[in-house]
Amino acid sequence: MNYILLDLEFNQAYNKNLINLKCPFEIIQIGAVKLDENLQTISTFNRLIKPEVYTSIHPFIKKMTGISAQSLISAESFKKVYENFIKFIGMGSILSVWGMADIKELFRNAEYHSLDMSLIPREYINVQFYASKYLKNPKGTNVGLRNAVELFNIPDKNQFHNAFYDAYYTAEIFKKIFSNEIKPKIYNLNKDKLLNRCNDKKTTLDTHNLMKQFEKMFNREMTSEEQSIIKLAYIMGKTSQFQIEIPCNTSEKK
Repeated sequence: MNYILLDLEFNQAYNKNLINLKCPFEIIQIGAVKLDENLQTISTFNRLIKPEVYTSIHPFIKKMTGISAQSLISAESFKKVYENFIKFIGMGSILSVWGMADIKELFRNAEYHSLDMSLIPREYINVQFYASKYLKNPKGTNVGLRNAVELFNIPDKNQFHNAFYDAYYTAEIFKKIFSNEIKPKIYNLNKDKLLNRCNDKKTTLDTHNLMKQFEKMFNREMTSEEQSIIKLAYIMGKTSQFQIEIPCNTSEKK
């Protein structure tokens, strides 16, 4: 059994009217570290992907990741990189990620390109969840990757928001917290599809009033950079990318 420590970087539409709801976040980089059952690194994967849905890189994404349109000109298509990544994963592997967003988008991008999703392992481990538990974070809160790297005294020689380096950091954290209590779960693809269908009503964002609300909350005008971040956060929330399950309180069922 192997563990695939996976991380992805995405691009999205700069203009909200150009958002493709079937692929709101297009993968432009896949990074992964493969660990064996003894948590030894046996292979790595790092590929940039030439975008087909959103060919212009969102300025915020470029600033955050350092990935520019120029750097993707000679990159391979998602289909080709996906084929190579599936070979890299191999048999009997468990996807291990920092939060659930990457698994959701990997399946969504594969479906958008009409690729065989059955080749993606359904077993997964949410390393962020177990790291937050290990660090005794308050229930319902998760530690960020950068903070976790610092708290676990892992040298941060490489940049964050790079799929390969973030996969490396996740692997190093996984090694530190690994125990028999960490159990893989089965990813429910159909549940996410149903959730997305329920959210497919066609609406448009009232940007003006959204910014007015934030200006009212902070008692000042939002800068152009802040406005971009707010719009991005709104879109990410709208796609249910960061929805998590809330355990039922059995006492309330009585």
